[in-house]
Amino acid sequence: MTAAPAEPARDCPFCPRLVAFRELHRAREPAWHNAPVPSFGAAGARLLIVGLAPGLRGANRTGRPFTGDWAGDLLYPTLIRHGLAVGQFLARPDDGLALAGCRITNAVRCVPPENKPTPAEVKTCLPFLAGEIAALPTGGGILALGRIAHDAVLTTLKIRKADFPFAHGAMHELPGGRWMAESYHCSRYNTNTGRLTPEMFDAVVGAVVARIG
Repeated sequence: MTAAPAEPARDCPFCPRLVAFRELHRAREPAWHNAPVPSFGAAGARLLIVGLAPGLRGANRTGRPFTGDWAGDLLYPTLIRHGLAVGQFLARPDDGLALAGCRITNAVRCVPPENKPTPAEVKTCLPFLAGEIAALPTGGGILALGRIAHDAVLTTLKIRKADFPFAHGAMHELPGGRWMAESYHCSRYNTNTGRLTPEMFDAVVGAVVARIG
């Protein structure tokens, strides 16, 4: 069994702005998770899905990536439809949903104000993303949701961004026998504006499943 990559401590002190925001919401909503959100799924899975950061009333509240806000309402049913998750998604961490052959993480583990981490905060969290990528088996792949996740993966791997520009639906061959597929982030903003439709997202996940074989 592959050892799970390191997770940030519940009281991770590395990003002062995120610590202050976390403490503010611990005081306001003591029943919420209000801490770095751990990755979801088995370590060593063949697919690593990388999002941006926990949503305030989503993963920051529930403690599971993409759970409790609109992004998960698109992500998890799509994964279930393509065999990458089993069970029923009820937007609760105790709904019994399980991932099958994939693992979900975020480039930044703590909720940022206005859902916008700073470049310094993304950089500070890279060691945790590096551990997740290192656990990928040879031939494994990454699905980056959005440009920030895409850029974080490339920075972690010390790859020039100009060599692998972000584009929805793109699939890149990475050094070391791994690969990366890309989609616009499945956020409410992107779906409300029509930048990402459920059909567009379904097509990307379908291509990823075909690549995994």
